[in-house]
Amino acid sequence: MAEKQISTERDPRWQSVMGRDAGADGSFVFAVKTTGIYCRPSCPSRRAKPSNVTFYSTPAEAETAGYRACQRCNPNGQSSAEANAAIIAEACRLIEASDEMPKLDDLAVRVGLSPFYFHRQFKAITGLTPKQWAAAHRTNKIRTGLAEGKESVTGVIYGAGFNSSSRFYELSNAVLGMTPTAYREGGTNADIRLAVAQCSLGALLVGQSVRGICAISLGDDPDQLLRDLQDRFPRANLIGGDMEFEALVAQVVGFVEAPQIGLDLPLDIRGTAFQERVWQALRQIPPGRTASYSDIARAVGKPKAVRAVAQACRANKIAVVIPCHRVIRNDGALSGYRWGVERKRALLDKEAQA
Repeated sequence: MAEKQISTERDPRWQSVMGRDAGADGSFVFAVKTTGIYCRPSCPSRRAKPSNVTFYSTPAEAETAGYRACQRCNPNGQSSAEANAAIIAEACRLIEASDEMPKLDDLAVRVGLSPFYFHRQFKAITGLTPKQWAAAHRTNKIRTGLAEGKESVTGVIYGAGFNSSSRFYELSNAVLGMTPTAYREGGTNADIRLAVAQCSLGALLVGQSVRGICAISLGDDPDQLLRDLQDRFPRANLIGGDMEFEALVAQVVGFVEAPQIGLDLPLDIRGTAFQERVWQALRQIPPGRTASYSDIARAVGKPKAVRAVAQACRANKIAVVIPCHRVIRNDGALSGYRWGVERKRALLDKEAQA
């Protein structure tokens, strides 16, 4: 009995069972000798003694061994988490297909949930409230429409669901960091303050729009960092930093060298709804800790979207503050990093020693 307990506790699958890891659902089931029932790893039922647990690769194997499926977690069908994810995905499609943001109660009725439970599940799975999801989708439509240039600015604004152009222009700085015309024209007349400094990782460029920090870049060549920023905003007014801005850059350098001090600066984050959810999850990883791409995918409610998480990490343009360097492969190895794998290793080593 003792040997059986030790064997189970040493099995990596037992940690998934103890942690009720929904990401492990579908990879195995565990059966309990004393109840004759088998469950999925995320089953919320009271945990059995490890000495009574046996692992099986599939439900069929567990049933061949004489066990029956748990009625609570339904290991032979769709889990409650999977069912909720499908419902919320449908709600997202309803929001995106609507000209105006549907009322919360109406959305809940259409997907068959109570408003309170629906709102809680929506935020847990997407990382956003329904209202925030609608705003992020509308923002993405604005950005895409302006970048494509197929419609007039007014047409893009109305096509994204704004009832009046004046309402959008009131929010344009918050949505785009500049007017829509300036965004379409590569940042025409938008002011972006910038400065380049040196740190232990090489050259560091900081760019700031009216909304906040829009770029933190690392590299060997300061001129190349500047050219990269110019490519993002070819018609913006790039303004060299004054003493006040230089002090802000010094804060960023200090944060790179000593991440434990933290950095509380407004950010100008521009991405799709999914990218922003990933970046928000990255900012929850504390210094000195790491997470796998699979961990982040589960954190944003998309356990199978590992590749999309990796793409969102690559799309991040605000180094260190949005810490994509803290994401590693499932096997613990370092993967690609926008600013070089060696810088990623150096950042992780610095944080581990802090």
